[in-house]
Amino acid sequence: MAVFIKIYEENPNKKEIQKVVEILKNGGLVIYPTDTVYGLGCDITNVKALERIAQIKGVKLEKANFSFVCADLSNLSDYVKQIDTSVFKILKKALPGPYTFILPGSTNLPKMFKKKKTVGIRIPANNIARMLAERLGNPIVSTSIYDEDELIEYTTDPELIFEKWQNRVEVIIDGGYGDNVASTVIDISQGFPVLVRQGKGSFEEIL
Repeated sequence: MAVFIKIYEENPNKKEIQKVVEILKNGGLVIYPTDTVYGLGCDITNVKALERIAQIKGVKLEKANFSFVCADLSNLSDYVKQIDTSVFKILKKALPGPYTFILPGSTNLPKMFKKKKTVGIRIPANNIARMLAERLGNPIVSTSIYDEDELIEYTTDPELIFEKWQNRVEVIIDGGYGDNVASTVIDISQGFPVLVRQGKGSFEEIL
């Protein structure tokens, strides 16, 4: 049964954040709020946890298109090839924010992602998500949690999320109601932005 922890986004309780970080370090899965929909995540360095997420999503780990949720742009160079100034300017303008940027992956990617030519980078405008990544010391590999209900697509109520996911993950954070619009996905791996999926973030605003 998952631990259900209430954390306020305006001023996240550091002790509660640390509890979640310890669970992640021990290979646990977390459901947590972002600036868009709730995400399912784990520590990028934990292969078993990554395999569990891939299994839940019904995909092979090597082929999975998970996002890397980072605390800020500082450890981008660990996972992304050197990017030019114009690309960096777009990232700085848009992040933190409701965007996923597809960027060229570096040779430093963890072993299970070595074959990936590109990676999706997220820095959500949500204090809980960013503080988790910061305290963990590396990105959270993350994917959106869908709802089987075709009308709503994403579950926004943490208590309903708990009911559905309590036996599949180790911890669920109640960070208040989530959004039901996913992030805007922009492919910038070729050095110029291409809109892949329109979501919450405005494409025009970042150009």
